[in-house]
Amino acid sequence: MDTHTTSAPTREELNAELLEVPEPPEQPESPPPPGFEDTLDVALRHVKGRRGGDLVGIILVGSGARKALTLHSDIDLIALVKGEADNHEILRVGDRLADIRYHGYQSVDEDLAYSLRLPSLLRKGRILYDHDGICAKLIEKVHHQFRQGPPSISINERIRLKAECYHLLGKTQDLVDKPGTAHYLLTLFYEDCIAAFFRLRGFWLVAPVDVHRFMFSREPALADLAGQFLTAPTLADRLNFGYQFADLLFKDVPNPARID
Repeated sequence: MDTHTTSAPTREELNAELLEVPEPPEQPESPPPPGFEDTLDVALRHVKGRRGGDLVGIILVGSGARKALTLHSDIDLIALVKGEADNHEILRVGDRLADIRYHGYQSVDEDLAYSLRLPSLLRKGRILYDHDGICAKLIEKVHHQFRQGPPSISINERIRLKAECYHLLGKTQDLVDKPGTAHYLLTLFYEDCIAAFFRLRGFWLVAPVDVHRFMFSREPALADLAGQFLTAPTLADRLNFGYQFADLLFKDVPNPARID
């Protein structure tokens, strides 16, 4: 009788039998709608003419930078200037709105260390004007900061986020006899919960149109409850799904301490 025992294949031998799965092909970028670049040029000339010598950079952000333009997308520009600035103007350029925000470039550079929005906003920014490479250096720093991840969140901040969301649910329940106010409070509740989701899970904020898809890719059960909350036909249903959504979102966060 043959007593020879065949040894089990090694990990390397098993891997050698596997066929490589090809990466999915990259989807071609959507071309900008006709006339967009001309409209963008008009907005650029306006910013350059308004700020003159203190302008150091202009960055296109939002859907224009993400190659996700639609017919009703705004032109979102961040204009970086010397010194301090915190101005905001909205102009009509052709058939589009131009949303232009003016910031001191040094302040933006300093804010990157703790801002929850700037790194994700600027990461895909398209530099339209750059004086002395200031924008290029800023975008390089943005990519580094993005790889580091969002600022950490303390346990007290976690508890505060939970308390605020449940407080809005409680206020809604108190005002069910005033549907307009109750629905408005639920809108505030959902916005706070979305912000809490990104903070609690350690994710950078994404564009509003991408929130549900992003959440579904990470936590399908939570995204499903969010969808049911948003499409619930009655106030009672919205409130019910709101509690379920909050319970799942904050399941690992303790309640505030009691002192009574």
